[in-house]
Amino acid sequence: MNVLMIAAEAVPFVKTGGLADVAGSLPKALNAAGADVRVLLPKYGDIPAAWREKMQPLVSFTVQVGWRRQYAGVETLEHDGVTYYFIDNEFYFNRPGLYGYGDDAERFAFFCQAALEALPRLGWRPDVLHAHDWHAALVPVFLRAHYGLSEFHRSLRTVFTIHNLKYQGVFGYGVMQDLLNLGDEHFHANALEYYGSVNYLKGALNYSDALTTVSPTYANEIQTPYYGEGLDGTLRYRREALRGILNGLDYDAFDPSRDPHLVEPYAPPAAAKLRNKLALQEELGLPVSEDTPVVSLVTRLVEQKGLDLIAHVLEELLREDLQLVVLGAGEARYEKLLRDAAYHHPARMSTNLKFDEGLARRIYAGSDLFLMPSQFEPCGIGQMIAIRYGTAPIVRETGGLVDTVRPYNQYTGEGHGFSFTHYNAHEMLDTVRFALSMYRDEAHWSRIADNMAQQDFSWGASAREYLQLYESLVR
Repeated sequence: MNVLMIAAEAVPFVKTGGLADVAGSLPKALNAAGADVRVLLPKYGDIPAAWREKMQPLVSFTVQVGWRRQYAGVETLEHDGVTYYFIDNEFYFNRPGLYGYGDDAERFAFFCQAALEALPRLGWRPDVLHAHDWHAALVPVFLRAHYGLSEFHRSLRTVFTIHNLKYQGVFGYGVMQDLLNLGDEHFHANALEYYGSVNYLKGALNYSDALTTVSPTYANEIQTPYYGEGLDGTLRYRREALRGILNGLDYDAFDPSRDPHLVEPYAPPAAAKLRNKLALQEELGLPVSEDTPVVSLVTRLVEQKGLDLIAHVLEELLREDLQLVVLGAGEARYEKLLRDAAYHHPARMSTNLKFDEGLARRIYAGSDLFLMPSQFEPCGIGQMIAIRYGTAPIVRETGGLVDTVRPYNQYTGEGHGFSFTHYNAHEMLDTVRFALSMYRDEAHWSRIADNMAQQDFSWGASAREYLQLYESLVR
């Protein structure tokens, strides 16, 4: 089984979110299961020089983007047993950052067209093209619209994965001819048309052979108006092609027993976790205390992540016997709120407005509880990392959080975290208070720690599901 994954980012090269974690770790798991999975990415200027220097030129050609003929190069390297291809065009990709430019419609139309043009030149033929999120959504569209007569392309099968339906790539009607070389036969409700505009992601939903999301619950949620972001009708129409496959976690990359960022690696449950807690308190200038529970929040500071709930009850939360540790950056209003709260409650709260991988690992290891009250969450990786590091998650019951966190039942001893149903600040606060009461009960807390240690969110099971899906398409 040969599969080419096409994505806009992947660790360890470039990352802005969970897409990069999946594109970097899923191919490795699939290859371990016997497939030959390779990855194609843009060659961004933000890719560190150490990686760029290892890339070997493979081929170059031109790509038609509307009326423009643009240069495209392909460079390649191997990492962790996975072959990576990089589409090179300095005008489109040699810029600071990955997204947010006024010509993103053109940049990623070029990327998708270049990916398809590169295929016959790689010296390797995939059976399946697996595109991820809106940046790669035109791959199945172009494959159907432009390559139906190509002997090389016409037998290829396509899978499209939605990592976050909120981001769709919506642009004006003018891109149809100006960038996509598509006529109005592709501009209707079962193609790319979206309230008079062109929606790249909707095109993939209509043109792909199979659709996946990153958790089973999210696959069901997005077929409803509340979560469907205006595409719930299209998703219900294609429900037979849609399935949710839970993201995994790279257990080699996230391993507390070998994590170089920790003051003392450990295998949970273990006493060494406590020493990481004390070291974290000292590092962040909090009172060093074994008995005070540390509750952490490692996230982008945006509305989706439940920051409105935290804002509503923050003063009440800080009156509890706890220490709140925040790491992340995002909207100015949330940054100011959290910075001010830490200033007024220096013994109760530490706010760190940045992205720092090493500190994030030490927070996961040094916390007792991990707060993730998302408004919606396609899958989420923070709760899985927390469980891996022996830190009990407190989550809202949505998307992948439902599929990965089983709430603790104090009567049966089952479960390894805490959850609340409604997007309500005081329901969240009550759940935090219940979690704190369980923390203070040694027998219950020991049981929760043991239950967390038995969880397995590695990629093995998910990789098998993807392989079954690929095989069903090829058959």
